[in-house]
Amino acid sequence: MMLSRIARLILARTSSSSSRQACRHASSTVTEQREQEPPPYNPDIKDSSVIVRKKGVEVLHDPWWNKGTSFNYVERDALGLRGLLPPCEIPFQKQIERFMTEYEYGIAHVAPKDETVTPENIRKWKALESLQNRNEVLFYKILLDNFEEMAPIVYTPTVGWCCQNFHLIYRQARGLFISEKDRGIMSSLVHNWPAQKIHAIVVTDGSRILGLGDLGVNGLGISIGKLDIYCAGAGFHPSRVMPVVIDVGTNNEQLLNHPLYFGLRRQRLEGDAYYELIDEFMRAVLARYPNVLIQFEDFSTNHAQALLDRYRDHHLVFNDDIQGTATTVLGGIYGALAVKGLSASALASQQFVVCGAGSAGMGVVSFLAKAMSKHGITEEEARQRFWILDVDGLITSGRDGHVPDFVRPFARMDAELEGADLLSVIQHAKPTVLIGASTVGGLFTSDHLGEMTKHCDRPLVMALSNPTSKLECTSEQCAAWTKGRGIYAAGSPQPDCVYDGKEVASSQANNMYIFPGLALGASVGKAKVITDAMLMKASESLVDCITAEELERGSIYPKLGSIREISLEIACSVIEQAVRDGVTKAESRAVEVLAEQGREGLRGFVRSRMFIPSYDPLVYV
Repeated sequence: MMLSRIARLILARTSSSSSRQACRHASSTVTEQREQEPPPYNPDIKDSSVIVRKKGVEVLHDPWWNKGTSFNYVERDALGLRGLLPPCEIPFQKQIERFMTEYEYGIAHVAPKDETVTPENIRKWKALESLQNRNEVLFYKILLDNFEEMAPIVYTPTVGWCCQNFHLIYRQARGLFISEKDRGIMSSLVHNWPAQKIHAIVVTDGSRILGLGDLGVNGLGISIGKLDIYCAGAGFHPSRVMPVVIDVGTNNEQLLNHPLYFGLRRQRLEGDAYYELIDEFMRAVLARYPNVLIQFEDFSTNHAQALLDRYRDHHLVFNDDIQGTATTVLGGIYGALAVKGLSASALASQQFVVCGAGSAGMGVVSFLAKAMSKHGITEEEARQRFWILDVDGLITSGRDGHVPDFVRPFARMDAELEGADLLSVIQHAKPTVLIGASTVGGLFTSDHLGEMTKHCDRPLVMALSNPTSKLECTSEQCAAWTKGRGIYAAGSPQPDCVYDGKEVASSQANNMYIFPGLALGASVGKAKVITDAMLMKASESLVDCITAEELERGSIYPKLGSIREISLEIACSVIEQAVRDGVTKAESRAVEVLAEQGREGLRGFVRSRMFIPSYDPLVYV
């Protein structure tokens, strides 16, 4: 009995304890459930999404829907905007800050990096950009009618300032942005571009813009400026050209750290992954636009020649820094020979000193050597007439370390002269032509040019580096240091000057003399590829455009005011050479016209394909 009573007592206590624990657990569970309950529903909160019945450029041109660089990637994919905007999103507040800075201080608050790009240049650029954004026909009419005055505003030197500050002055979408983030979807992205036909593309990766270095996605500015010249100078229709930048990052720390920079914030892509990305771009654009001409622009030295070699035998491509510059320089040398009363064959007897062993400088050298071999000497003999200097001085067979493959054939055999400075080289080589492609402003001095005049009555000095701050010497310096005997050309505009009471002409060795007409001929003629012979023919045509009066003044290039006629003549010569080289497509109408009507008929046919900016009657269908 006692045990039974004790058992009942223990059981009661246990039950009581369990009940208390159960109550505590239940209470805790209720508390947790209360803590996990969702917030109360508010029926007054509405979905802020807005239905948009537009896509692509229609959205970007609608001032109500357009967010500019603030569109996120979900919106970009849904609205067909991918590729039409810079890859990096810029928050709403940053857009406000950028506008307020311009509102307070004006567009010229971005300090010009070049003494020739003045606030007045920037004011004119802004006026032209605003006009282009609202009325392209009027823009191109005004640009064409005032080409000589306005070309330096839409192209060099002002375009250099634009590229340096593109992230600060960007206002309206123009051009195609392709980035490493688009790998695998470029074919889809290219179809976001609205035009069904494209005749010309200018593409850059922003790695070596003019003489300004790595500007990343800001390099799109050079593609836009080039195509403005295509349209005004050669009559490409503005709706059938496409400026492109391929953003693979940048090694420019100043841009990477800038809050308004809208390119990829990473170091540059290199190696096989880089070439795979460019290959995908080529496949994508050629799949949609199989007849398009593609110009490579301002790629770094380590990629420029490699990309040209990779594609030039398969597609209609050229590199303006390598081939365009070389063709322009050759045309200028022919012009200088004409100024001195010499024929083109005298090219083979010239002696060259070249400062700069990058892709542009060596492209000039290689092309000149090939041209000289047309005039009675071998390419090996031609190479012996060149003296190449880089930052370490004269390049010879005695150079320690790596010498790029495209430089090695021109290394001097005089190993004892390795690293010689410019003055020593001039004294030894006795050049008739001095070419600057160094991007070192003020490299040529009075000692250098004075020494040249001891061995050559009328030396040719070509200071080709851009922008103006990078010129190896100015026109006034050349005239003073050669006592008015030097024939001078620069990459950027330089004024004529007076020495000893006599006017001394200054010519601009600008690629815009060549690339518009070259591209026009290759496109209208339906060439499969661009051959060296086509480029050389363009150079020969250029000198034919110089008037007797211009030669008398010492000008080695024609006036830019006649750019349409220059482009027309070059285009016809390029087509004729393409026919001789057998590189035109079977469906080329230009070839048929040439065969049936000769050069005059071809000239009329090409002219009929050139865009004339005028107002056509509009009808609604």
